[in-house]
Amino acid sequence: MQQLFNKLKGDKAIWAVVAILALFSFLPVYSASTNLVYVVGSGTTFGYLLKHAVLLFLGIGVIYAVHKIPYRYFKALSILAMPIVILLLIYTLAQGTTIGGANASRWIQVPYVGITFQTSTFASIVLLIHVARYLSKIKDKVVTFKETIIPLWAPVFIVLALILPANFSTTAIIFLMVLVLCFIGGYPWKYLMGIVGAGLLSLTMFILTAKAFPGLLPNRVDTWISRIESFTDKGDTEADYQIERAKIAIATGGIVGVGAGKSVMKNFLPQSSSDFIYAIIIEEYGLIGGLILIFIYLLLLFRIVVVAHKADSSFGKLLVLAAGLPIIVQAFINMAVAVELFPVTGQTLPLISSGGTSIWMTCLAIGIILSVSAKRQEDIELEEVENQNPLDILSEQL
Repeated sequence: MQQLFNKLKGDKAIWAVVAILALFSFLPVYSASTNLVYVVGSGTTFGYLLKHAVLLFLGIGVIYAVHKIPYRYFKALSILAMPIVILLLIYTLAQGTTIGGANASRWIQVPYVGITFQTSTFASIVLLIHVARYLSKIKDKVVTFKETIIPLWAPVFIVLALILPANFSTTAIIFLMVLVLCFIGGYPWKYLMGIVGAGLLSLTMFILTAKAFPGLLPNRVDTWISRIESFTDKGDTEADYQIERAKIAIATGGIVGVGAGKSVMKNFLPQSSSDFIYAIIIEEYGLIGGLILIFIYLLLLFRIVVVAHKADSSFGKLLVLAAGLPIIVQAFINMAVAVELFPVTGQTLPLISSGGTSIWMTCLAIGIILSVSAKRQEDIELEEVENQNPLDILSEQL
């Protein structure tokens, strides 16, 4: 066991957080799977538990493999992956699979495997790494807006334009993360204001075009509008139905919860094992369980900031933030939706909710963070060896 731990490089606190979240996820996922088995009539509870275990096991494998890659290689990988991402997004928009009757081209079917893959989550990681690479390249340089249009903003707007028709919430999160990265990376503030204005104008034009020509391309504009209306002015909509049952689940949980596996609302709340799993967690483990989960994500955020601060290059710092901040933002948006602080978005709870693509892409991002942390750890170990007395080294060998 000690040999296994020695092979795990990087920030040990992040490894611990991943282990805690992964192990805990089995309880709410297994409990909420009864909705799919007894209400929807699909599969068995053990089958869903086994599937979740396999997805997590593969996800941990992704973390281990990625954290062994020197983080400087991600510069070149982002350049190579960007054209592939754009082609995948185009294919997804044209041929995407609808899941559970949802009117959205978000997924593609992986041939011969029988699983679906949500390309936007992979695209977000590649795009943010691309932004981190470019910002590190122009660090301490005076650049004009014209110089940055093609290398920085063209890929950003192409990727966002391809994700937007099917997934507004993911598009908004990616755009926000790009702006945050640019701000931290020292990109001129006056140019960022222009980009925000261009983004809002583009969104407005897209919505107006989609409403004027509804058959022009697949989109979810009507769904976005209904969810916002449901959030601001209660109505008889699917989003309102979900929120009401989530609030009942939270109210039922009280301070200490009804107990593991004893949730009632999981049988009435759609997406109880994914989008609304936080409501089920509070129902079963109470306010205490919900607050502990928030604390764990805050601990992960703290360690991400620590790793970024200690990184030995500007690219390393920005890379950690590019990979880590979206995980935290997604987690808090998921929890905010469950307690009706945010409109329904369809964002999962990282490392807790069921779902293959979400788990694997979160693990990919964590592996990248640990890769940067591992490099810092190697530098410290090398420095200790160089400063060690030769007689001490000889005595240790003898």
